[in-house]
Amino acid sequence: MPPVQIERLVKELEKLKMEMDAGRLRSGEYDQRLARVIGELRDQGIDADRAGLTAAIDDALKRGTITPSVKKHLEHKLGLA
Repeated sequence: MPPVQIERLVKELEKLKMEMDAGRLRSGEYDQRLARVIGELRDQGIDADRAGLTAAIDDALKRGTITPSVKKHLEHKLGLA
């Protein structure tokens, strides 16, 4: 499988946020889906360098797509912290 494009990661995070905000996901479901996204990234890799991935995660935080705790979790699981 080809590496995951950084744009796809951002879209998945935005989709999770929209579903959570709409009340379609409970906290545990959000966590499960986030874990699946992270697992896919770890399995397939991401088509971005460390700086690009860090910038995308920082931007998602600034736009309110993710919380500071999700940012920290992503950075830890993806080896950025």
